[in-house]
Amino acid sequence: MIEAAVRRARAARADWIRPRLSRRAWAVDALLALALAVATIVGDLNRSYVDLGEPPPGSSGIPLPPPPPPVRMGEVPGPAQLVPYVQHALPAVEPWELLAAVLTAAPLLLRRRFPLTVYWAVMGATVLFHQGHVAQDATTVVFATGLVAAYSAAMHSPHRISTVLSVLAGMVLTAAFPLIPKVDGGVVPVLVLLPAGFAAHGVHRWRERLHTLREGQRDQLRRAVEQERARIARELHDVVTHNVSMMTIQAGAARKVLDASPDQAREAMRAVEAAGRTAMSELRHVMGLLTMSDGGRDGGDDAGDDAGDDASDPARDVGLAPQPGLDRLEELAGRVRDSGVPVDLAVHGSRPDLAPGVDLAAYRVVQEGLTNAVRHAAGARVSVTVEYAPGELRVEVADTGGAPRTPATPGGGRGLVGLRERLAVYGGTLRAGDGPRGGYRLRAVIPVEEM
Repeated sequence: MIEAAVRRARAARADWIRPRLSRRAWAVDALLALALAVATIVGDLNRSYVDLGEPPPGSSGIPLPPPPPPVRMGEVPGPAQLVPYVQHALPAVEPWELLAAVLTAAPLLLRRRFPLTVYWAVMGATVLFHQGHVAQDATTVVFATGLVAAYSAAMHSPHRISTVLSVLAGMVLTAAFPLIPKVDGGVVPVLVLLPAGFAAHGVHRWRERLHTLREGQRDQLRRAVEQERARIARELHDVVTHNVSMMTIQAGAARKVLDASPDQAREAMRAVEAAGRTAMSELRHVMGLLTMSDGGRDGGDDAGDDAGDDASDPARDVGLAPQPGLDRLEELAGRVRDSGVPVDLAVHGSRPDLAPGVDLAAYRVVQEGLTNAVRHAAGARVSVTVEYAPGELRVEVADTGGAPRTPATPGGGRGLVGLRERLAVYGGTLRAGDGPRGGYRLRAVIPVEEM
C-alpha cells in the first residue's frame, strides 16, 4: 500500500497553483499600470515634434540656433551655422485614441493573475492605438509597456510553450506594423541590456519555482506515506488487539479449569486456536496488500511447495480475500460469546449497498467496542445495535459495566483515535463515554449514499 501511494504521488502531475497576491503586489501593479497609462496619454498629447537632419524633397529647412561649438583656448568662435530640420504637426487627438492609450497599460493590473491574456490584450490595444496618429513619445512608452507585458508572461504563465509562441508572434507583429520607436544611439545599449536583464531574472525565478514545485512534491509524497502508515497501523491494531484479547481470556480460562474440567479446558483451547486462525487470516490480508505485486500475491514458484501441507489452513490464500464487514457481525459476536461474555446483537432496517470502506469502518467500531468490553468490563452484558436509517448508518456498542480483566497499559486509547480517523474519512462521527444506564457506550454515525 505504501509503494502504491508512492507511485501515485510520483505519477500525479503537479497542478499550477497561483499564489495569492499580497496587497503590496496589487498596489505595485496598479501604480505601474497608472504610470504607463498617464505617460502614454501625456506623450500622445505632444502633437508637435522636430526631426533634425536633411529635409525631404519639397520641405524647407529653417535655421535653428545650434548648440555652441567647443572653443579652445586662443580661438575665436566661428559664425552660427544653419541646421536643417523638419517640424511635424499631428492632427488633434481623438477620444478613441485616448481610450486606446489607456487600454495599452490598464491590463497590467492583472499581469500576475492572467499573464498571457494580459500580454495579448496589451498587444491588441497597441495595434489599435497605432491605427491613428501617434506621437513618438507615446510610441516609446507603449513599446516599454509591451516589454513589461512580455516579461510578465514569461515570469508568471505556467504554459511555457504557449508563452514562447506568443512572444515570438508579438515580435513579428511589432516588426510588421511597425511598433518600434525611433531611439537615439545612446539608448541602444539600454534596449539591449534591459531584455538581457529580464531574461536573467526570468531564469532565476524559473529555478526558484522549480525548487518550490519539487519541495511540494516531496511534501505530498511524505504525507501520502504517513497516511498509509497510519491506515496500516489502524488495521493492525484492530486485528491484533481484538483477537489477542480473545486468546488471552480463553487461555486463562483453560488454565484455571485444566485440572478440574479437562473438557472445558480443551473447549477453551479450541477457541484460542480459532481466534489465532482468525487473527492470522486478517493479518495475512493486511500483509498481502503490503507485499502484493501487480500480478497478484507474491511468492513465486516456492509458494506451491508446501501447498499440500497447509491445504486445510483457513489462514492460507487469503491475501486477496475481502475485508470483513457487517455481514460477519454474527460470527464476531459468536467468538466473544465463546469467551464467556454474553452479547446481544440487534439489526434494524434493511441493509443498503454500502461502500466497502464504510462497511469495514462499521465492523471495526463493533470490534473495538466488544474488545473494550472484554478487557475492561468483566461480567458485563454487551448489546450491539446496528440501525440502517435513511441517509446514515448508526452503530452502537454498550455494556452494563464491570471490573477490568487486564491492567491498563501505556499508550491506551489508540483504538478510539484510529476509529475517529477512519470514520472521519467518510464524514462519520464517534462518541465514546458512559452510557445512560451505567457502563460504557460506543456510538458511531456514518453518512451513507445509495449505491
